[in-house]
Amino acid sequence: MELRRRVAERFREVNGEHLMTAADNAYVSEEFVVLEELCAAAGRDPDDVRRLMLDRRLPMPGYLRSDGAEMVPADLFALAERAGGPERLAAWFIGHWADPAEGTAEWDAYLSGRYVCLRSVTPDSIRRKDELTAAIRSAPDEPDAGSADWSARLHALVDELDALEPAFTGYDRHRFGGPTSRDTCIDAVRARYPR
Repeated sequence: MELRRRVAERFREVNGEHLMTAADNAYVSEEFVVLEELCAAAGRDPDDVRRLMLDRRLPMPGYLRSDGAEMVPADLFALAERAGGPERLAAWFIGHWADPAEGTAEWDAYLSGRYVCLRSVTPDSIRRKDELTAAIRSAPDEPDAGSADWSARLHALVDELDALEPAFTGYDRHRFGGPTSRDTCIDAVRARYPR
């Protein structure tokens, strides 16, 4: 119980104190899994996993549901397994960036549990999301903006980002302090530049 309390405290330090609505709870229950259930299916002890979270070897939960359930991605253990274990995960993860400082910053963001903006959080998907959002945001400044070719390129970028990102929930807009990348780079772009 102590480890669960410490995880909840760390979660609130990172995300602030925001209420989860019934719609938020429903979204999170559909998109994520309860930590204890994932651990039971994977043959892992939840307290061992919480220790790894608190020791900065696995990411924190993406959400705490209103009932206190720690909600995590179904592939929570996948990257650590690819890296050869939680003790090797940091070096493996950071090594995916040419600039170690950038890799370390992304590692810190990954550990926070706030990468709920991707269906599957991997170094490749993180980098691709950054590339796509930058390209979408700069598209209106391209010399051929408004042309049919430009529109086709823009919508291909938006469609690819749409495939990477989940829907998000109202809770996310509170904890991130405003619109999400889906709001600004997918929904708003499709509304402003319809096919």
